[in-house]
Parts: sequence; C-alpha cells; structure tokens
Amino acid sequence: MHSPVQRNYAARAAHGARGAGENLERKIKRKEEQMKEKLEQIRAEALRQIASSDALDKLNEIRVNYLGKKGELTAVLKGLKDVAPEERPKVGQLVNETREEIEKVLDASKKKMERTLREAKMKAEVIDVTLPAKKNNVGHRHPNTIALEEVERIFIGMGYEVVEGPEVEKDYYNFEALNIPDGHPAKDEQDTFYITGDILLRTQTSSTQVHEMEKGRIPIRMIAPGRVFRSDEVDATHSPSFHQIEGLVIDRNITFADLKGTLAEFARELFGEKTKVKFRPHHFPFTEPSAEMDVSCFKCGGSGCRFCKGSGWIEILGCGMVHPHVLEMSGINPEEYTGFAFGVGLERIALLKYEIDDMRLLYENDIRFLKQF
Repeated sequence: MHSPVQRNYAARAAHGARGAGENLERKIKRKEEQMKEKLEQIRAEALRQIASSDALDKLNEIRVNYLGKKGELTAVLKGLKDVAPEERPKVGQLVNETREEIEKVLDASKKKMERTLREAKMKAEVIDVTLPAKKNNVGHRHPNTIALEEVERIFIGMGYEVVEGPEVEKDYYNFEALNIPDGHPAKDEQDTFYITGDILLRTQTSSTQVHEMEKGRIPIRMIAPGRVFRSDEVDATHSPSFHQIEGLVIDRNITFADLKGTLAEFARELFGEKTKVKFRPHHFPFTEPSAEMDVSCFKCGGSGCRFCKGSGWIEILGCGMVHPHVLEMSGINPEEYTGFAFGVGLERIALLKYEIDDMRLLYENDIRFLKQF
C-alpha cells in the first residue's frame, strides 16, 4: 500500500501531465487558427489588389507575390510542420482552395483586361475610308539635280555619253596632261587643295577628258559632270566645293563651227528657242583657239535689265578647240584627229535658270527655299 504522501505526489504528477498535454493541444490549435486567419488575410488582400489593378504587368506582380516560389502561400505551406499531423490535410486543402480562388480571379481579370485593351486598339485602328487621303511628304530634288538632269537630257539627245572621273586626282591628269606645266599660276597652292606633292582634289572636271582620251576609243562624245574643289572664300558667287560639267568631242574633221553649232543648240534647249549666243576670244591652256560664250538675256530678250546688268548678254561657259599638245600627250595623233571641249558650272546654270541671287542658298538646305523647285 502506498502512503498518503506517495498518493498525493502521484496525483500531482498526473495532474501536471494532463495540464502539459492540454497546453500543447491549445498551442497547436492556436497555430492552426493563426494559419487559417493568415490564409484569409492573404486571400482578401490578393483579391483587393487584383480588383484595383489596371495593367497586365501589375497582375503579373500579384501572381508572383502570392503564388510564386517565394510567395505568400508558399510561406504558409512551409509552416505546416507546426500543425498537428491529423490537421495538416485540412490546412493544406485550405491553402489549395485559397490558391485556386486567387488564380481564378487573376485569370478572369487578365482576360477582361486583354479584351479591353484589344477593343481599344481595334477602335483606335479603325480606318474611315470616307475621309480624304493624307498627303505623303516625299523627298524633293535639289535645284542642282534638276539642272544637271536637264543638261544631261540635252546632250544625251545629241548622242553624248555621260562619264565620271575621280575626285581625288593625280597632278598629271589635273594639270600637266592639260598643258598646265610646273610654275603655272593655276598650280599655286592658294588655289588647289593638295593632299601630297602629287595627289590633289581635282580643280576641274577636264581631267576626266584625259582619262577618256587615253582609252583610245575614238570617236569620243562625252560630258563629265562632277564635284570640283578650289581654295575660294565662300560668298554669293564662290564656294570651295562646287560642280562642273565638262564636254569633249574628238573625231576626224571636227571644226570650230561644230563647236559653235553644238553650244548654240544647247543654249536654245536650256534657255529657250529665241536664245542667241556670241563667242569672245579668251585663253585656256588646254584649248587653242579658246573662247567664252555668252547667251542673250532670257529675262529681257537682250534689251538690257538688272539681271544682265544692262548689257543684254550673260556669260555662260568657256570652250575651245582641244590643243594639239593635249592630244599628243594622250596618245592621239593631232594630224588625224581634232576636237573641241567646253566647261560650264552647274551652279551657274541653276542660278541663272531659276533666278537665284546667292549661291550659298544651294548648300544651306533651307526647306523653305528647296520647296520652290
């Protein structure tokens, strides 16, 4: 038999054991209730955020924050270890139900938002075929280009070929082969852009003549438009970079009369049928005889005006018969062949034809100016 003291001790131990068990049960139950409350808070907050979202990227952020690998529901699942084993299925099911509800609302909101955006886009892209068409702004040809194409049309119609030559040229082709020896004023570095002692930026398209004559394919009927360079100050009539059109004809029995007839026809085609021409003696190293050609003023018809400075004539180009020495240096027999050459500034044609007072307007790219052509 146990003594009263022993029975009392045993009773207190049993009571303590029951109390500890009850406390553990209460803690587990409280943990379950906290998880359920947490799930309800997560669900309510997620649905609130979804309802207030106005963009697809915000919906995606909500999906990541609540359903992602590091989201709110994943954190709840990790806490199931503190739930009684028999209660884990219930809590796990509650987590899954919460997940499914959030996913369902997210998907519905996404579809609704996509439908709204699609409808807005389709509405914005509706084309009213009854409205007048919009005018497309397209590129505009430069006055230089217009003038060049007209000159090319005239000479191609006469049977000429359009050829090109290099802008970076040897001294020989730019000067020596054109009868301009060392020491000639035209070779002064004040007028020419030299790259090396023998390489320069061409000062005239006449160098293209030499390249064509050296090919030995005669007869030659060509024009050579292109950019040239000279060390000039920029003003209303000068520029360090401008354009020339060089012409050359080589064949048997070519005379000065052929030159005059060709250029007279060119002037009439360019400036009008009533245009007259006159030739004044001049000097060019690569032609002999040489001349400058004037055209009758197409503004006043030759009576005298501001445009022609009261003279009735306008200087237009330089020309002459190809110098025999130039023919010899290019391998052409001057006893068998003769020819003529001429050179005209493209900008000068544009300035005259379109009555432009300042050459700088051609290079300043002012849209107000260019739209006039």
